[in-house]
Amino acid sequence: MPSRRVITGRSQEPRRRFAEELRLLRTEKGDSLRQLEVVLGWSASTFGKMEGGQSLGSPEIVEALDQHYGTKPMLLTLWELAVADPSQFKEQYRRYMTLEAEAVGLWHYGGGTVHGLLQTPEYARELLAAGGTNGEELNQQVEARAGRGKLLEGNDAPPFRAILSEAVLRHSMRDAAGWRGQLEHLAEAAERPNVSIQVLPFGVGLHGLMDTAVTFLRLLDGRPVAYAENDMRGELVEESGRVERLHRTYDVVRDLALNPAESRSFILRMLEDLPCEPST
Repeated sequence: MPSRRVITGRSQEPRRRFAEELRLLRTEKGDSLRQLEVVLGWSASTFGKMEGGQSLGSPEIVEALDQHYGTKPMLLTLWELAVADPSQFKEQYRRYMTLEAEAVGLWHYGGGTVHGLLQTPEYARELLAAGGTNGEELNQQVEARAGRGKLLEGNDAPPFRAILSEAVLRHSMRDAAGWRGQLEHLAEAAERPNVSIQVLPFGVGLHGLMDTAVTFLRLLDGRPVAYAENDMRGELVEESGRVERLHRTYDVVRDLALNPAESRSFILRMLEDLPCEPST
């Protein structure tokens, strides 16, 4: 069994240590990335991204690597530490934002809030403030979200499908005028040729994304990736098998949702039901 390295100041950061250990074990064994692909079944590019720190992979891949190198459970332990490291969440989200700006297609399911690309500045401000953001940082983040929305504008805008749980539309803002503006913004966005909005009614019952919000991106090279998040964490998913499983679940949810025309009518009815704004 390969000896474990002493942790140095250079490799105390969990994600970096995990990537370094993967590279060291492979070179000590004399494997190429292509050989790992043949022996273990996952793509060489997946192993390359894990060794480069761009991806943590899945527990199934890490367990297979532990078995291959005879290091069980060292790699899985390092993987768990890397996954639990709060700093890697911010790193993954920054990478997701870069990929989002370059995507040629986007698909989303949201169970609690409107997707950032569809938020009005007023909605973004109230949502971010509720999460504890304030002061100049709040102003900067609201401005950044407003800038994200421009991704869906113009002749070259990518196609975007958003499935919104009815809960998203029932969680109104404290600012009544701001909430009216957000609903109007959704109804207007749904008329754009590149935007499709579907509402998932409460009546459909339980489904596979109850506790997960997910956004899929189709990249320039045709490869899909996903960003999945819940109340506690977010994860950029790049391993093709996991992305495919998430996408199959998303397709089931899409089939349960109202079609785009019905969904826009649903939003318009909600607008009609809002109290009239006081006359001036």
